Amino acid sequence: MKVVEAKILRSLAEAALVRVGAPVEHASLQAEVLLEAELRGVSSHGVLRLPRIISRVVNGVSNARATGQHEWASSAFLVVDGKRGLGPVVAKSAIDALLERAAGTGIAAAAVTNSNHIGMLAWYAEYVASKGYSIVALSTSEALVHPWGSRKAMIGTNPIAIGVPSVNGPFVMDTATSVVSMGEIHDHANRKAKIPAHWALDGNGNPTTDAEAAKNGAIAPFGQAKGYALGLAFELLVSGLAASAIGRDVRGTLDDTNICNKGDLFIVMPGPRRELESYLQAIRGMEPAEGFDAVLIPGERGRACRDRRLREGIPVVSEIYESLLRLAGVPAAA
Repeated sequence: MKVVEAKILRSLAEAALVRVGAPVEHASLQAEVLLEAELRGVSSHGVLRLPRIISRVVNGVSNARATGQHEWASSAFLVVDGKRGLGPVVAKSAIDALLERAAGTGIAAAAVTNSNHIGMLAWYAEYVASKGYSIVALSTSEALVHPWGSRKAMIGTNPIAIGVPSVNGPFVMDTATSVVSMGEIHDHANRKAKIPAHWALDGNGNPTTDAEAAKNGAIAPFGQAKGYALGLAFELLVSGLAASAIGRDVRGTLDDTNICNKGDLFIVMPGPRRELESYLQAIRGMEPAEGFDAVLIPGERGRACRDRRLREGIPVVSEIYESLLRLAGVPAAA
């Protein structure tokens, strides 16, 4: 592992994207979303994804200059053709349109397709909450999760994020409907670390602790049947509204050769009509159970990690850091 300052990691990611034709503002946003994941300790959605993002642009299945085409199907429902743009660029453009529209309609939603992987959903939840609005964000993925009771992947990891503004920092919840994301499996494989036996099945449908074997298998739904039900519900909702691919037909977030055909759904609403901070404070003030130092609100552990890594630097696998140097055109001795 190599410890790298946040500003250096960001500048390398931006430089790599600009080198393959991304406008500076698009490169900056994509790099920011990747960096935020690293700062929060979610390396599965961090810079390890950049080489694939770059390859997708080079291979012509991603357009680093596109922002997406918007069409209002009704006063509060936006249909977005991402035109193969970088996921964060297309997503933020759609969300900004929703923020403007929701100020008048009270609620607005966007269904997005023909875009690319949008990264950690918490970034969008915090962005919207910082503007005084609330958001529900959903996304689908390749079929990576086995339905409860089966041995083969059929549905996506299908994450959800919710952001709600609050006085002492926004409430931000971001979770996949699988035990872990496939990015977490890839992160363990890159670090040559074993995974817990309950995380995934191998290609033959058997439990495995080998992250490499799990990459070709299926991830378990979180909470057994409950996570399966939620993941399937989100798959139906997002793919239905976005008219995106579904199940095993989804491609493009884990490879560099297929056009990405998953879907995203964003629902934006004005902030809460009542004060919520006293309730959150009451939760924080509860006596912690044995083995816990404190009772935290979702998102607070990530923000604490971000503060620490901004001071101390970000640990990055050496091979990944070296690949960033190559992509950015920086000599390895830098």
